[in-house]
Amino acid sequence: MGDADGAPRLERRKRLSPAALAVANEKVRKAYSTVVISGIVRIVDFLLLSVVGLVLYLWYVTTIDGFSWQYTAAVFAVAACAVISFQAAEIYDVQVFRGQLRQMTRMASSWAFVFLLFIGASFFAKLGGTISRVWLSAFFFGGLAVLFAERLVLRALVRRWAREGRLDRRTIIVGSDENGENLIRALKAQDDSDIQILGVFDDRNDSRALDTCAGEPKLGKIDDIVEFARRTRIDLVLFALPISAETRILEMLKKLWVLPVDIRLSAHTNKLRFRPRSYSYLGKVPTLDVFEQPITDWDMVLKAAFDRVVGAIILVLLAPVMAIVALAIKIDSPGPVLFLQKRYGFNNERIDVYKFRSLFHDQADPLASKVVTKGDTRVTRVGRFIRKSSLDELPQLFNVVFKGNLSLVGPRPHAVQGKLQSRLFDEAVDGYFARHRVKPGITGWAQINGWRGEVDSEEKIQKRVEFDLYYIENWSVLFDLYILFKTPFALIKGENAY
Repeated sequence: MGDADGAPRLERRKRLSPAALAVANEKVRKAYSTVVISGIVRIVDFLLLSVVGLVLYLWYVTTIDGFSWQYTAAVFAVAACAVISFQAAEIYDVQVFRGQLRQMTRMASSWAFVFLLFIGASFFAKLGGTISRVWLSAFFFGGLAVLFAERLVLRALVRRWAREGRLDRRTIIVGSDENGENLIRALKAQDDSDIQILGVFDDRNDSRALDTCAGEPKLGKIDDIVEFARRTRIDLVLFALPISAETRILEMLKKLWVLPVDIRLSAHTNKLRFRPRSYSYLGKVPTLDVFEQPITDWDMVLKAAFDRVVGAIILVLLAPVMAIVALAIKIDSPGPVLFLQKRYGFNNERIDVYKFRSLFHDQADPLASKVVTKGDTRVTRVGRFIRKSSLDELPQLFNVVFKGNLSLVGPRPHAVQGKLQSRLFDEAVDGYFARHRVKPGITGWAQINGWRGEVDSEEKIQKRVEFDLYYIENWSVLFDLYILFKTPFALIKGENAY
């Protein structure tokens, strides 16, 4: 699997068509989750209204009547009711944020409704005489002014993000035929759509597959999609094939399920109709969900915050241990304390992972093209101990806390030249790259279940992939905490680590 001179084989890259390369080479910015944006706006609305109400109360009412917790409770209640009313008025949609008159009128009417509701409740509770009318009026107009100002800023931000493509769902269509044309026209006919069609792919290479589909170029065959998705951002793969073509669809899904994207079947031309709840919609176009991108929206925010906060705490706690290990490495053998190794990251991205040096410097193997085995003469004395105890992995906390390309918990990042005997891992295990649908981690579900260290049999790599996929499908913060708690006990055993 190497070159004639014994050098490690270069990584395989599949060739793409000129049309696909032109799209893949375009500069694409990171996407923003519309779900998270809407959630943040809700929180900001609540906080702004609460601050306005409390500031006005402290500035005017307390100087006359003194402090009362009833006003504080009323302010928070009004702010909460306002957010609920805005939700009912459907103004927490990113498409609405882009407009001006539409969201302003809805917001003003909803805010007025909340105050009428509050005044009515005060009347029936016989509290009308105790509430300051000046404060109530100032709260209404002050709150409305702050909301208008916030929405103007939000409108400018959303429009800028839209121009930058951060709010678009970059979509490829599978099926370059009449069905594909009908689907593309249906998607393009919708106003305020966030679907950006990049092009079409097809599993056929004959006259049945159109070179141009409703104005969109054919970018390649199905086998090209995985490589295309690794060179540019794709958010959605949408099949235009009818459900009756189940054999073709299944064959294609076997190749595409490893990607960290949403995969859906278009149902706009299908004669077989399901209940409305069975569908998800792209505007008015009905689709059937097949695979969903794991750990998205608020889950992604939660996991990122967990990684940075908990990772920073662990880094501080283990700093003395890392200093001792670094000193031991420096005394034991010449060379740098740390080294960078190429590993697979999210969506097969190549990342540099920090490790403590455990091999002699002149025998370093950044690509890990040769597996370290029991009794390997390349391993130093200190290296043997830190590999056995996994202390060599501790610098990966720098990747977690500062670079953000690793998680605390996730599938372990394998070396790009990792092999089982003479075969690369992806050649040895079907669906191997599906473990790269999430960011890799320092520890993982496979590791605490004993699948760590040297990979010298097909069972070991298959079990790792099996446990990694289970983790991806069942992720939660509690699951991460459980794995972190179990990791030290798994390391004590020191099995399969040389």
